[in-house]
Amino acid sequence: MKNKEAVIRANLNNCLTETAGLGIGNCKRGKVRDIYDLGDSLLLVTTDRQSAFDRVLASVPFKGQVLNRVSAWWFRHTEHIVPNHVISIPHPNATLGRKMEVFPVEFVMRGYLTGSSSTSAWTLYNRGDRNICGNVLPDGMVKNQKFPVALITPTTKSDEHDQSITPEEIVSSGLMSQNDWDNASEIAKDLFAFGVKTAAQRGLILVDTKYEMGKDENGNIVLIDEIHTPDSSRYWLAESFEERLVQGLEPKNIDKEFLRLWFRDNCDPYNDETLPQAPADLVTELSSRYITLFEMITGEEFEPVEGDPAQNLVSAVKKL
Repeated sequence: MKNKEAVIRANLNNCLTETAGLGIGNCKRGKVRDIYDLGDSLLLVTTDRQSAFDRVLASVPFKGQVLNRVSAWWFRHTEHIVPNHVISIPHPNATLGRKMEVFPVEFVMRGYLTGSSSTSAWTLYNRGDRNICGNVLPDGMVKNQKFPVALITPTTKSDEHDQSITPEEIVSSGLMSQNDWDNASEIAKDLFAFGVKTAAQRGLILVDTKYEMGKDENGNIVLIDEIHTPDSSRYWLAESFEERLVQGLEPKNIDKEFLRLWFRDNCDPYNDETLPQAPADLVTELSSRYITLFEMITGEEFEPVEGDPAQNLVSAVKKL
C-alpha cells in the first residue's frame, strides 16, 4: 500500500464504529462485529472497533476491512480441513454467512507460553497454575517459551468475559457432546498446524489463536466467525524471535499486543470506568500493522476503500 501512513492519518475519523442505525435490520452488537439476521443467513459486519480486556479501546482505520479480508483468505485456504460458513463477501467489511447451530465454546490454540490477559497462559502460569484447561505444565518455563506440543485451552463464550474451561467440564456440563468435542478439537488442532506452517513460510510465527465452530442442518461441523486475523490471533516476526528470547526481550510482534500493553500501563483496563484516549500515533501504527499483516499473509497489496464506510456498506447491503 503506497503512502500508507498518510492514507491512515487522513482516515482517522472515517472509521466504521456503529452500524445499528444504518437501517440494515436488527443488530446484535458484539465486541467488534455487528451481526444481522437475514433469515436463512447472517450478515457479519466487522467494524473498526478495537477490543481488548472485554471492552472497546479505540477505533482503527481500515481494521475492519483487513480483518474481514484476511478471514476470507484463510477461509478459502482451509476448506480442505473443514467447511466454512461463507456465502459471499458483499463489502470489504462484511461477510454473508450461513446460519449454524453454534457451539457455546471457543477453541483456543496456544503454541507459546505468553499473553497479558487474565485468561492467558502466561498470566495463569506466572501466578502458580500448572494445570491450564487440563494441560499440565512443568515448573521452570519462561515467558514466550514454545510448548513442545500446541495446547488447546477452550473458553466459554460471553459478551462480557470469557472463562477458561476444561474439555471434561465442557462435556459434563452439556455444552458439547463428547463426539462433537473430539471432532471439533481435532479440527482446531489441524487448523492451527496449517496456520503455523503457512505463517512460517511468510516469516511469521502464529503464536496463538481462537476458532469458533457450529453444526449445519446435516450435522456437519463448520468453521464460522473469523480465522487467523490479528484480532483473533497473535503473530510474531520469526527472524528475530530466538535471539530476543535468549536476551529476555519481548518478541517483535505484528498484532495488537502493544496497544493492550499501553492501556495496561496507563490505566486499569478491567476496572476503570473511563479509559484514556489511545494516542493517534499508536492508532496509526496499529492500522499500519494490520495492513502489513494482510500483505504478508495474502501476498496481495492492500487497497483500502476510503471515505464514509457506513454509506458504502448500506449501498452494498441493498444489493443482496
